[in-house]
Amino acid sequence: MGRSPIRYSAAALAERFGLTVHGPADIEVGGVGTLAAATADQLAFLSNPRYRPQLADTRAGIVVLREGDVASRDGAALIARDPYVAYARIAALFEVRAAAPAGVHPSAVVDASAQIDPTASIGPHVSIGARSVIGAGATIGAGCVIGEDCVVGDGSRLVARVTLVARVRLGKRVTLHPGAVLGAEGFGLAMDDGHWINVPQLGGVVVGDDCDIGANTTIDRGALDDTVIEEDVRLDNLIQVGHNVRIGAHTAAAGCVGIAGSTRIGRYCLLAGKVGVAGHLEICDHVVVHAMTMVSASITEPGEYSAGIPAQPTREWRKNAVRIRQLDSLARRVTALGKGEE
Repeated sequence: MGRSPIRYSAAALAERFGLTVHGPADIEVGGVGTLAAATADQLAFLSNPRYRPQLADTRAGIVVLREGDVASRDGAALIARDPYVAYARIAALFEVRAAAPAGVHPSAVVDASAQIDPTASIGPHVSIGARSVIGAGATIGAGCVIGEDCVVGDGSRLVARVTLVARVRLGKRVTLHPGAVLGAEGFGLAMDDGHWINVPQLGGVVVGDDCDIGANTTIDRGALDDTVIEEDVRLDNLIQVGHNVRIGAHTAAAGCVGIAGSTRIGRYCLLAGKVGVAGHLEICDHVVVHAMTMVSASITEPGEYSAGIPAQPTREWRKNAVRIRQLDSLARRVTALGKGEE
């Protein structure tokens, strides 16, 4: 493999991102890698102390690290307050994405009432419904379906096979990954004489600027008011967001999170994988919920919250499961002893 045409010296990276150079400043790299696998032509980073033993043996041309680790680095380094953040910004320089051509692909189907900015790119086999608007520099990838009364903001990107069902409004620079479905009917049901009837879902979905929504994630439209995702929210793959949910700015949720309808989640929250949140709750700002936790009541104090039983050998788990089933009878016996009944 030849040398990358995109190259940066340690000095150039330091100047661009406000870092401090340690060692030779003229060392150049053309890509990124891990401490263990990087070559002399690549940049690596050390953020997690668990990987500190790899620093002495790494072949990376440049390593981004904290000042406290620089004494262990024999070679070029960039000193950062947060090496992971610095790495993320540097790595973006090497992510080259081919520019999508402006215009509408011949195979696309666009309603006559839709408005397409001339700088937008509409890919093959795209369908755009009545009264929808596609903003400047937006990219609609192959196979996307945009229903009626939708808005795709300037610079937003629908990668491929994304569906905006109806009344979905995306802000600027929003990214939707393949298979995402926004604006489908919320799960609203009423029981009438032994049979379910569907409650009309008359609201929409509003997504703020700079959001990133993962593959096969679904966000249902509101029953009356809109479902709202505020700016700079990150949703991983395979997440379900129910109708009339509101997710505050700068919150992130990992894969397989499920959020039931009409719940409000604050700003700067983190929901780890497989967290479940019941409906009609409120979670305040700056809350971290650990993996596989079931949130069944509102959280009103910032902090970290956990639930569930960590994995253990099956034999131990079976013994503990039996003991848990005995807790009620044990509690009754303790109460009786306290009353002198035994």
